[in-house]
Amino acid sequence: MPKSKVRKKAAYTAPTDRRTPVKVKAAGPSHPVYVVIMLGFMVLGLAWLVVNYIAAEKIPFMLELGAWNFAIGFALMIIGLLMTMRWR
Repeated sequence: MPKSKVRKKAAYTAPTDRRTPVKVKAAGPSHPVYVVIMLGFMVLGLAWLVVNYIAAEKIPFMLELGAWNFAIGFALMIIGLLMTMRWR
């Protein structure tokens, strides 16, 4: 049986006369306080973990938290890292 011919279709392009240009507002740099808070969260989380390893037995409330100290320290660092996504 003979093969049928394959017809090539042109790629669809949207008409240019119907599109309206959208002006995007240029976002400026982040406020310096934002950068300080972002870095503060990361350093505070690291400091929390270091203090947990070095002196958790001598600090009563850290001793009571137990393994939750890791969650607190990592959560603080993750908050700082998530803030880097919005930093301009």
